[in-house]
Amino acid sequence: QAQLVESGGGLVQAGGSLRLSCSASEPTFVFYAMGWFRQRPGQERDFVAAINWSGDTTYYADSVKGRFTISRDNAKITVYLQMNSLTPEDTGVYYCAADSNPLRSGWTPRSWGQGTQVTVSS
Repeated sequence: QAQLVESGGGLVQAGGSLRLSCSASEPTFVFYAMGWFRQRPGQERDFVAAINWSGDTTYYADSVKGRFTISRDNAKITVYLQMNSLTPEDTGVYYCAADSNPLRSGWTPRSWGQGTQVTVSS
């Protein structure tokens, strides 16, 4: 079964930056839309950002626009999430996701990683 493996989470002070990575185990994921969701403490999992297979279309949650940037390297079958100007409200478990359907508003991916913890201290 294809796997998505996240890395790059950790503890950072408010105002700092982190870069998350997500690598896919199957070459076919090169043609998948990929993205990130997060689950903050006591809340449901929410959409953060997504990118289509070619990298020319991206979506962001309003709460991260201008601070987070999603990108991908298809040669490595890896998607990245650069997170800048982090605040304690960004604390949560960040999940990588992927789906073969075209990226569109309301994207609902079917493949998920195990998640990586991001903690932002005040």
